[in-house]
Amino acid sequence: MAFDPSISAGIARVGAGKRHTGERMVMQRRSNVDSLSKGETFEVLRNQRRRYVLQYLKQDDGQVALGDLAQQVAAWEYQTTLEAVTPEQRKRVYTTLQQTHLPKMDAAGILRFDSDAGIIEATELTSDLNVYLEIVPGSEFAWRELYLSLGAIGCALVAALWLEIYPLTLVSATAWAGIISLTVTVTATAHIYYERNMRLGHGDQPPELRYGDD
Repeated sequence: MAFDPSISAGIARVGAGKRHTGERMVMQRRSNVDSLSKGETFEVLRNQRRRYVLQYLKQDDGQVALGDLAQQVAAWEYQTTLEAVTPEQRKRVYTTLQQTHLPKMDAAGILRFDSDAGIIEATELTSDLNVYLEIVPGSEFAWRELYLSLGAIGCALVAALWLEIYPLTLVSATAWAGIISLTVTVTATAHIYYERNMRLGHGDQPPELRYGDD
């Protein structure tokens, strides 16, 4: 049987087409990573289950099996141990991760998901993405309002001292300044500690489980 050169050329074109398609997919993902805005980040991670995925990936630098991820997410979600997770609970989490959450996070560049192999891998954006749960509704503490209140109290106190309102004048202006400075310093220290503990990837459990659910 004679060899037809057109067959070889066709195979080469198909291979090149697949290679170019793969390159476009990589470039698209890279573009998504580079251009991911705060709004897009919030859109992806406002879901609790996706935040649990990110928490798990931040604790494991290597590749993660979908089954192991589903087991841990189910344990966090149902607030139980890994051993106590039922097959139904695991399957429910497994299915939604595979069909919905992981593809969405992969498209955003937050992780890399191989649906055929069932493998999830962190990307550069995974480690760079420090999600502070103050942006998550129901998890925030009103730090802005607290600082605003401290500022208002400080202004009122200064005005009262300037007007020499009794009994505030029993304490010297220097002492009042020290009290205000100490209050602001203690508040800022508490804010830093709270913020650090409310970040995904800090500790063995998601912040929502350490400090209460949404």
